[in-house]
Amino acid sequence: MGLFAGCALGAFALPANAQNVAQTVGDPADQEMPRQPGPVASDEPQEPGVDNTIIVTARRREERLVDVPIAVTSLSGEQLEKAGALDITDVGQVVPNVTLEASRATNSTLTAFIRGIGQQDPVSGFEQGVGIYLDDVYLNRPQAAVLDIYDVERIEVLRGPQGTLYGRNTIGGAVKYVTRRLPQDFALKARATYGTYNQAEGVLTASAPLNDIIRVGGSIARLSRGGFGDNLTTGLENYNKDIWAGRLSMEMGGYGEPVFLRISGDYTKDESDPRGGTRLIPGLASGAPVLDDVFDTRGGLDDPIQDVEAYGLAMNAEIMVSDTVTLRSISAWRKDDSLGPIDFDALPAVDLDVPGAYFNEQISQELQLLYDNGPLNGLLGFYYLDAKADTLFDVRIFTTFAGLTAFTRADVDTETYAIFGDLTYDIGDRLSVSLGGRYTWDERTADILRQNYLGGGSPFFGGAGIPFGAPSTNFQGSAKFEKFTPRASISFMPTPDHNLYASYSKGFKGGGFDPRGVGTNAPAAIPGQPTDSEIADFLSFAPEEVDSYEIGYKGNLMNGALNVAAAAFYADYTDVQIPGSVACTIQVNGAPTPSFCGIVSNAGAATFKGLELEASARLGGGFNLSGSLGYIDARYDEYIANIGNTPTDVAEFREVQNTPEFTGSATASYTLSVGAGDLYLGTTVSYRSKTFQFEIPNEFIDQDGYALVDASIVYTAPGERFSFGVYGKNLFDKEYKTSGYTFVAADPRTGAIPLGANGFPIPTLGREGTLTAFYGNPRQIFATATFRY
Repeated sequence: MGLFAGCALGAFALPANAQNVAQTVGDPADQEMPRQPGPVASDEPQEPGVDNTIIVTARRREERLVDVPIAVTSLSGEQLEKAGALDITDVGQVVPNVTLEASRATNSTLTAFIRGIGQQDPVSGFEQGVGIYLDDVYLNRPQAAVLDIYDVERIEVLRGPQGTLYGRNTIGGAVKYVTRRLPQDFALKARATYGTYNQAEGVLTASAPLNDIIRVGGSIARLSRGGFGDNLTTGLENYNKDIWAGRLSMEMGGYGEPVFLRISGDYTKDESDPRGGTRLIPGLASGAPVLDDVFDTRGGLDDPIQDVEAYGLAMNAEIMVSDTVTLRSISAWRKDDSLGPIDFDALPAVDLDVPGAYFNEQISQELQLLYDNGPLNGLLGFYYLDAKADTLFDVRIFTTFAGLTAFTRADVDTETYAIFGDLTYDIGDRLSVSLGGRYTWDERTADILRQNYLGGGSPFFGGAGIPFGAPSTNFQGSAKFEKFTPRASISFMPTPDHNLYASYSKGFKGGGFDPRGVGTNAPAAIPGQPTDSEIADFLSFAPEEVDSYEIGYKGNLMNGALNVAAAAFYADYTDVQIPGSVACTIQVNGAPTPSFCGIVSNAGAATFKGLELEASARLGGGFNLSGSLGYIDARYDEYIANIGNTPTDVAEFREVQNTPEFTGSATASYTLSVGAGDLYLGTTVSYRSKTFQFEIPNEFIDQDGYALVDASIVYTAPGERFSFGVYGKNLFDKEYKTSGYTFVAADPRTGAIPLGANGFPIPTLGREGTLTAFYGNPRQIFATATFRY
């Protein structure tokens, strides 16, 4: 298999946005997504009867949004531009029951949750619960997945399990980032931005035809911003941005031709400074006070130098074999390297410091056969992925052993095959049924080494430490997983503008091995002498599954002036994978020593019940309203914790992380004519109720409910040759936590945090007590000028 297995289809490569709006016939401008201030409708003051059809590819084929029996939100590139969206995390503010944010201590690693399912642990061995797709290429790892928004056609968010058509690790849902196709004629677009915190950005996009069938184009982006705060120890900026990025593509055919080829490449270089957390309690040994500015930090760890590099190639092919049959191929190779220092305790001295490195590479190949003939349409497909994920890190802890470091190297490889299909049959003009399924073969292979060093850090991170004692983990093993994930739905459309549907889908995420586990701590028949099989059992965890049921309604009312999408869902989530890191004790040359261990379990079961509503209305006279509302009752039915070597159900004391009970947004906009141009004024209020950062509630780092207010004013000149916008994000400068670290004592059953004699929590690793938090962006004001030719 491999990157160019798609050559089996010859030179008819599908473009990287193959699942985009149908553009094989006609000019792309004629088929561009309509402008939308909210999730489901246009923001232009259109006259009755004007076509504002939204096309999505949730089922891997072009369909009207109203026809799709899936909860899906589509945000057009123009809508994102008018809102001043900066990166993919901004999408999470306006889509119900969705969390998208930069992971703790990083600028570029993505944490994604949809309807209670996701993953925030980025180390190899743990898989995402939400699939991220860049032009239909699955991004296997969360590193470098905080995608900046430029040259984008649209972003789709699919809620609920998408395992049938999208495959691995879409158990919670999928997010699709779709870039623009190249136009037939020469095109040039330049965008420049300047704002508070010395935000300075420039994006240049150009494309041109070489002849009647071949076009080339690309974009280059410089994205920079000063820090929201400072590292008071190293002198570096904190929460800054320093990125170079680019995309290139070559297209051949299309625009009425039966064959289309697109070869594309992208590159991102992120040299932003390390993102340090802010302590929520004073240093318990040093007495260092809590800082006044939540965006400042004092972390002294400065190695390795923060650096993120990601790049990839894709070759996509499409050929129309006949009026009813189309063949597609999506081939891709991607690689990313991330290095950075994580100072957990956020203080100058070594107390709990973790330099880390992530090296990921993947090759994927997908083949599809699409059929569309009258009442029957659908697709059959094959998918292959070969992925390598290597994570290396030191854990440097203040202990009675001066300079003790626990070094971990976890190399986890994944090989996946899948066959899948989905068919829809129209029973008359109003009723249709869909059936689909996917069979997946997963193999995970792990090589995990954990070695203690004395006298400094590990050699990999430039330390002078020497090996101390035998490795506490030296494991090689593999595991295979197979699963069939079906999907079924029924739709009733009393008219073409109304759809009532019900659906069932199953999601699946494979098992694996804990990369942070300590093999010598494995329970053993002979205490202290675990066998290879006992270590494998101790480090491994099983797949998790979800069965999801959904009913919904989508409708275009009042001749398209009012669009509504509503859904109710129920999900049974079983064998839930709960990765974590805790303080533990390991044997170092026979002496018990405090250390840092991975604890992973299939904790039990959870139930999710919820409602979602999205609506938009054109009120006439240029006024528009849109909004979304999400509600989810997410709770564990069973959560087995090992307390004193006794399995104990603690479900009543656990919460579903990164899943607020209520999410919502409302956008009001007004468009008026100014001379021959248009002036757009819009404001958005988004709300999230209380969010738990981990399964164990923590009063220090959990975030209470909060609202954010954004606004934008955009002038567009006649013919859209020029536009100028002023944008405000988080206008009331709300402080809110997005993530954090905690290594303090807590009751193993209830999670309650006891206070010591000094009135503060009791440290479990190091002397200072680690309770640090990371915050969402403060108020930002910026202006953007855009030129088009």
